[in-house]
Amino acid sequence: MPDSPTVGRRERKKAATRQAIADAALDLFLEHGFEQASVRDIAERADVSTTTLFAHFPSKEALVFDREEEVEAELTAAVRERPKDQSVVEALRAHALRSWVPIASDPRLHQLTALVDQTPALREYAERMWMRHAGTLSAVIAEELGRAADDLACSALARFVLEVPTLAKGRHDPRETVETVFDLLIHGWQSQHDSGDAVTGSCKS
Repeated sequence: MPDSPTVGRRERKKAATRQAIADAALDLFLEHGFEQASVRDIAERADVSTTTLFAHFPSKEALVFDREEEVEAELTAAVRERPKDQSVVEALRAHALRSWVPIASDPRLHQLTALVDQTPALREYAERMWMRHAGTLSAVIAEELGRAADDLACSALARFVLEVPTLAKGRHDPRETVETVFDLLIHGWQSQHDSGDAVTGSCKS
C-alpha cells in the first residue's frame, strides 16, 4: 500500500516519544522520588508538552508501569499462540524464561521495586494492574481449555504464574527459580516432596 511507509514512520515516532517519556519519568522518580518529580518536570526532561505526555499515559502512576498493556498482550499471546503440542503451563514457562528472567537481572529493578513499595499510590496501582492481568490470563486459559470463565483452577494457575517474577526477584539464579516454580505447578507439591511425609501430610488437611 502506498501509505505504509508513512504509517510505519508515524508509529515508530509515536513509540519513540512514548519510550522517551517513560525513560525520563523513571530517571526523575529514581533521582527525586515519585511525589517530588512533577509531570511538568517529566515533560521537560522528555522535551514534550504535558498534553503530549497525557496523550501517551493516562496518569502519573502509569508512567512507572509503561509496559502494562504490552505485558498483558504477551501473556495472552503466550497461551493462544502456543504450539499445538505444548500445554498451557509449558507455554507460560517458556514465556517466563524468555521475558521475565532477563528483567530479573536488570540493575535498576531493585530501585524500581523500592520506589513502588515506598509509594502508596504506586502500590495501589500495581495491585490493580496485577488483578487485571490475573483476570485476563485466567479468562484466556479457561477459553483455551474449554472451561467456564470463572473456573477456579484457571484462576489459581493465573495467579500462581503472575507471582513468578516476584519470587525470582533478588534470587541468585532467576532462571532456576522460574524452572523450580513451574516444575511445582506441573508436577505438584506431593511429587516434589514425596519423601517428606510430615510436610505432605500437613498439606492434605
